[in-house]
Amino acid sequence: MRRSRLTGLVTSLLLAAGLGLTGAASAQASPTAATGGYVALGDSYSSGVGSGSYISSSGDCSRSTKAYPYLWNAAHSPSSFAFNACSGARTDDVLANQLGSLNSSTSLVSITIGGNDAGFADVMTTCVIQSDSACLSKINTARSYVANTLPGKLDTVYNAISAKAPSARVVVIGYPRFYLLGQTCLGLSETKRSAINDASDYLDATVKTRASAHNFAFGDVRTTFSGHEICSSNSWLHSVNWLSIGESYHPTAAGQSGGYLPVFTNAA
Repeated sequence: MRRSRLTGLVTSLLLAAGLGLTGAASAQASPTAATGGYVALGDSYSSGVGSGSYISSSGDCSRSTKAYPYLWNAAHSPSSFAFNACSGARTDDVLANQLGSLNSSTSLVSITIGGNDAGFADVMTTCVIQSDSACLSKINTARSYVANTLPGKLDTVYNAISAKAPSARVVVIGYPRFYLLGQTCLGLSETKRSAINDASDYLDATVKTRASAHNFAFGDVRTTFSGHEICSSNSWLHSVNWLSIGESYHPTAAGQSGGYLPVFTNAA
């Protein structure tokens, strides 16, 4: 999430403190790991928000040494590594600020993008502090954006990546489902949890369709996160994190290493 948007979320969540929230890759076969340079693009799910161990020089981008791009680089030692993913990034931010490291020698690119464009922060804020009907209405607004506007935004980003790094293997990675349903779990109603999960599936389906149209691999993390959603006994996702509100609804370090890293490794 964008930190400026989190200010409103903090205020809203504090007003709603009584709520007491608790909280395998579907990709092309990979012939070989990167032998050239690796560039990691995208939003907070790629920068590693929620996993701690942030690189001080990354500032508000909150890049973590426990994020899957950093872990993959340490394990595979590509010829170069540019960690450009940034918390709060939307498609326009990727275009404006993250593509400078791409070139003809780039052999591998990873990216998570689209959640902030679709209004992730607004959806979660509304669903946390308002009624079921308000939550569903906000989700429907986000779904309409995903259906009608996001595909063109993704195409523009994907075209730009291909133009700047024509030889690169590009792995587009999706988002996990947030909640394990059917559990005794304080906080959001089952109606809200189910609708949020359905919206995540809808976003992933759209991202996968556009990635496939560009001959990019798609990494589906919903399988690796299965059983580790919020409301599970071993969640790899933060619910509301009162000590660091910006980490709310982001993967933990275990979510990065156990959820995202294997999916990316299989697709890279």
